[in-house]
Amino acid sequence: MTNILIVDDDINILKLVDVHLTEAGYKVFQAQDGLEALNILRNKNCDLAVVDVMMPYMDGYLLTREIRKNYDIPIVLLTAKNQIEDKEKGFLSGTDDYLVKPFEPKELLFRIKALLRRYDRQLDESVVCLGRTVINKKSYEVHIGDLTILLPLKEFELLYFFLSNPMQVFTRDHLIEQIWGLDYEGDERTVDVHVKRLRERFSKLTDDFQIKTVRGVGYLLEEAK
Repeated sequence: MTNILIVDDDINILKLVDVHLTEAGYKVFQAQDGLEALNILRNKNCDLAVVDVMMPYMDGYLLTREIRKNYDIPIVLLTAKNQIEDKEKGFLSGTDDYLVKPFEPKELLFRIKALLRRYDRQLDESVVCLGRTVINKKSYEVHIGDLTILLPLKEFELLYFFLSNPMQVFTRDHLIEQIWGLDYEGDERTVDVHVKRLRERFSKLTDDFQIKTVRGVGYLLEEAK
């Protein structure tokens, strides 16, 4: 189920939005100020936040910046202000969308659905799964079950490329072009060194894949059968 955080100091707005989103199949968490919202985010896995601008303790702009620092979720700002300067301030703080009060709950629902679709596509492109191995290009982390692995940048990019293109043979020159760039001045032994390191790191951690040498050609990543 998709979890949505609603942050507004107006209890009537909270109830109205909660009813419509719950009917649409979402799980809703309510907060009446920014501090309560951040506490919910620390303890619940939220997929999107709807944030009011005018709130006590921490306004919506500041809350949006705080969310953006630590969570990769879409944000919709709600405000009674319709001036272009206010909208500019909202987008500069990191919001993905902006809705002016009073608003139709259906319009908010349309915007939420559109943002979730957009973020889902971005996640699909940045996360590759193979068995229990998950590699995330946004966080630059590799997960194998409950284990999180942080790799040096080029090792990560090489593994991400292999996992994104399993069972395909790539020459060393092609891998250098993809990972190090056309202007790289080193030689193809760099690929061999990085492949060796990846093999050493993962051979004892998972049997989801193996990086095989194709003699006289290059390498391929073979999926477990």
